[in-house]
Amino acid sequence: MDITAIEGALLDLAGRFGSFVVHLFQLGGVVVWLLLVTLVWCLGIVVWKLGQLRHHRVINARVIAQIERLLLDNKLAEATAYCKKVSLPMTRIILGGILYYDRSEHEIKERLEEAGRQEIPWLRAHLTTLRSIASAAPLLGLFGTVIGMIQVFDALSKGGTIQASDLAGGISEALITTACGLVVAIPAIVFYNNFTNRVTNLIIEMEKISLHMVAILKRGG
Repeated sequence: MDITAIEGALLDLAGRFGSFVVHLFQLGGVVVWLLLVTLVWCLGIVVWKLGQLRHHRVINARVIAQIERLLLDNKLAEATAYCKKVSLPMTRIILGGILYYDRSEHEIKERLEEAGRQEIPWLRAHLTTLRSIASAAPLLGLFGTVIGMIQVFDALSKGGTIQASDLAGGISEALITTACGLVVAIPAIVFYNNFTNRVTNLIIEMEKISLHMVAILKRGG
């Protein structure tokens, strides 16, 4: 199978899935529209985090290498200016260490740790919200299903002639909210786990770079 055929199949599958999701939201009522708002909120966070947590926006290897060269050449003023000019989480942490270059190694490490703690909330921003969406969406969907089932059984209790197809249709519409809740929750939990792992890996790498910079600042001393 050639690439064009694969791309066509994927586009067709995406189109069918999109049509299915739209159909669910059209039939589900108020709860589904609340879930739609939640889905848009979730996607907004995902798009923002995908851009924010790119490696070069947190730890730019070229920038770190330039700072290292300046420090090895004892050009502390130039390194300080460069860190201020290229403001990234990693450069802001390194800057904290450079400003304390004449202190003891222990004090420099403490300063770097403090600077790192100040950057962590920025890295973890909105992850709690994403986790809350992943937890709440299925419950909101289940709530909509319970309401729908109550309406179905209320109609049954009033008597009259009810066709089996009508009953099945009412139940299927009630279950739509559960399906929509899962449509929101599944990508939310997947991206939450992905972003959490990214942040953890970035923090570990930042700690390693910080220790390396301490060794450069205190070399020979």
